[in-house]
Amino acid sequence: MILLGATALGACGFTPVYGPQGGGGALLNAVALPDPNDNKGYHFNSRFEERLGRGGPSAPYRLDIRIQTDEQDMGSTSAGTTTRYRLIGRVFYTLVEAGTAKTLLQGRTNAFTGYSSTGSTVATRAAETDALKRLMFLLADQVIDDLLLSDITSS
Repeated sequence: MILLGATALGACGFTPVYGPQGGGGALLNAVALPDPNDNKGYHFNSRFEERLGRGGPSAPYRLDIRIQTDEQDMGSTSAGTTTRYRLIGRVFYTLVEAGTAKTLLQGRTNAFTGYSSTGSTVATRAAETDALKRLMFLLADQVIDDLLLSDITSS
């Protein structure tokens, strides 16, 4: 039964992204990121480099990103005190071939997270910080998935 499943996957044209013919290997340690100038950029870069490695200044590709975040009040008490927030994030990205400055891929991705403010000021701040980190990880994962699925190395 397992052999039949493996044969069916091979017949449908499925290629593992990190397999011998997959395009994922070409992106490992090959994408330079902009230096972060705030916590959003730091957490985005951290997750990106955790999954694809650090490209460095001599990397064959450069990823230009613009991160936007908004906060919405989601829940409140009868007295009007906000108890729940939603963080909404967007990343606009452009993958560029470093040697030629040719744009290989452009895109946008969105995600959201939430946090509660029902504890102390310190607990609320910690929840907000954690929500921002989770949001940046989600956005970085989505950008990476877009890069891997686009198979830019075959262009």
